[in-house]
Amino acid sequence: MSSNVVNAMPFLRTSREFPEDVHELAAQLNKSYVDIANVVNDRIIGLFPVNRPAITGERFYLNAPTQQTLRQVYIFTATTAINHGIGFVIPGQFTKCSGSYTDGTNTYGLFFASSVAIAGQITFYVTTTQIIFLVGAGAPALTSGRIILEWLSVT
Repeated sequence: MSSNVVNAMPFLRTSREFPEDVHELAAQLNKSYVDIANVVNDRIIGLFPVNRPAITGERFYLNAPTQQTLRQVYIFTATTAINHGIGFVIPGQFTKCSGSYTDGTNTYGLFFASSVAIAGQITFYVTTTQIIFLVGAGAPALTSGRIILEWLSVT
C-alpha cells in the first residue's frame, strides 16, 4: 500500500502514556489537546440549517486553495421556484443536491436532474438565482418538502 494516501487522517490514538514530570506532562497534555482538536475538526458536520448556510466540514482538493462546502435546507409547500440566495454561483459549484416531499400520505425522493421533466417524478435543477422544479406527468401531488443544497465555497 502506498504511504501517499489522502485519508491518512483523522486518527486519534486510544491510549497515551503520560510522564510523571510536571513539565513533560504539560507538554504531552498540550500535544494531546491539539491532536484531539484536529481530529474532531476534521469531520463532516451534521448541521442542516434553514435560511442560512452552514459549513459542512467537507474539503475539496480540486485546486489551491482547498475549498470547503456549505449546506442549506430549503422548505417548500409548492413547486414554484425558490430563490436560493447563494451570492456567487459558478458552474459545477454544487456538490450534493437532494430532497424529499410528501403528498400528505407517502414520502417521495426529489431528484437533482436535468431541465427536462421525467414522467412520474418531481425533479429540480439550480440556476444562478433559483431552485427550479419540474413536475413530470403522473407525479404525486406535493403538499410539502425540503431540499438540501451543498456547494463549494468560493470564500
